[in-house]
Amino acid sequence: MPTIELTASTFDDTVTGNDIVLVDFWAAWCGPCRMFAPVFEGASETHGDVVFGKVDTEAEQQLAAAAQITSIPTLMAFREGVLLYSQPGALGGPQLEQLIQAVKNVDMAEVHAKIAEQKAAEAGTA
Repeated sequence: MPTIELTASTFDDTVTGNDIVLVDFWAAWCGPCRMFAPVFEGASETHGDVVFGKVDTEAEQQLAAAAQITSIPTLMAFREGVLLYSQPGALGGPQLEQLIQAVKNVDMAEVHAKIAEQKAAEAGTA
């Protein structure tokens, strides 16, 4: 599946409407971003069960700010709408493959239980 351009109007629906979503925050002037782009594209062709989205931080400055992007490229990985990974820096092919496998292997029932515990604790202290 080819990568898709994400905008402020499509970001939330894409992240919450798909099981696994990887998002590359990039800019045309960024050398490491240009080096990472073919790695990201290649992975998108091998993992049809994962949505690969790209956010042009120049065109989507408000979205990048909302995502607290301070360095590019930054890669985010979401599963079932939950942010599991967010790191700046270009990954090589093997590292990206490891990340994708790790995201696929996460026990989401456990993650959702921990989120529920946190929300309950926050509600109790509010």
